[in-house]
Amino acid sequence: MEPMWAVGLMTGTVLDGNIDVALIKTDGERIDAFGAYALTPYDASVRSLLEETLSQARVWNFNGPEPVIFRQAEEALTRAQSAAVQDLVNGAGLTMADIGIVGFHGQTVLHRAPQGGRLGATRQLGDGELMSAILGTKVAYDFRSADMRMGGQGAPLSAAYHAALLQAAGVGKDTAMLNLGGVANITWWDGDGGFVAFDTGPANAPLNDFVKAKGLGEMDRDGALALAGTVDEERLSRLLLHPYLTTPYPKSLDRFDFGAEMADGLNARDGAALLSAFTASAVGKALDLLPQRPGRLVVCGGGRRNPAIMAMLSDRAGVEVLAAEALGLRGDAVEAECFGFLAVRVLRDLPISFPTTTGVREPTRGGRIAG
Repeated sequence: MEPMWAVGLMTGTVLDGNIDVALIKTDGERIDAFGAYALTPYDASVRSLLEETLSQARVWNFNGPEPVIFRQAEEALTRAQSAAVQDLVNGAGLTMADIGIVGFHGQTVLHRAPQGGRLGATRQLGDGELMSAILGTKVAYDFRSADMRMGGQGAPLSAAYHAALLQAAGVGKDTAMLNLGGVANITWWDGDGGFVAFDTGPANAPLNDFVKAKGLGEMDRDGALALAGTVDEERLSRLLLHPYLTTPYPKSLDRFDFGAEMADGLNARDGAALLSAFTASAVGKALDLLPQRPGRLVVCGGGRRNPAIMAMLSDRAGVEVLAAEALGLRGDAVEAECFGFLAVRVLRDLPISFPTTTGVREPTRGGRIAG
């Protein structure tokens, strides 16, 4: 198949009120070109609706009928994200006729990993049929369900794209890619055809929740709080005994599996320092689980903008740390690009999850196509 223009969409579990939308030209195996990228804010009403939806999803916890609010939130976010796609495509001087497919991840409201012989469960809000009708093009959506039905973790799904980026950058198995979103996930590529990926632990989610609870804004901007604080090393050591951190991959996390309560009782500076140090130290433990411990991490996602976390990664994970831009990548756009890339793989009937990424029994095709 010839490379095509695809649009990828992502709204992370950190729920920062923004839609990441990116153009990428690809055949689902290699990257031909990067197109426009935008960070489009939701209206305040949609953001509030999604926050309430996440709250109700935790109460629901996959038991009984879905909360009524799911349908309302699903339509609102689908319409908002459709508008973001149209704006990006028009702004790039293209029309929807130039777009082969849209990769619509949707908003994760709850994710439960498999455990003790029980299949996992996941729920992403997003109406692919409605988006296809609005935009008049094919839309790939519901990327995770097929993997979980086959016994997989349903996450992370970024490995095939991260490996393509590392291959295009000409780096080998001494370099891994780390995404710092609400949760942190890592991809290690062996320099040939194999890769490993899993969630390492929390990233921005507990830190953002902690800062919000203190009434100090949406995040620890520029790592200012953590850089001014002191890490309670004894408390950190206890937190690092959590069994998830040494559990072999495949493994995945929900956004709330590690929460802001890890810093309960601490002031804003010391709490931010502790949570940042925990994120970095958890990555260090993850590196020890890989087939070969990489000496360098290329970091994408919002967390790379936090100097405290980046410095702690170097010191506490014992690894050279580079922002994605050092390899000519757009660190904010990688996740959205990924779902454009995966959408083309769905269109081509190529697998999007693998035994060494989600733990599924065999390379597994996923996603549904509307339109």
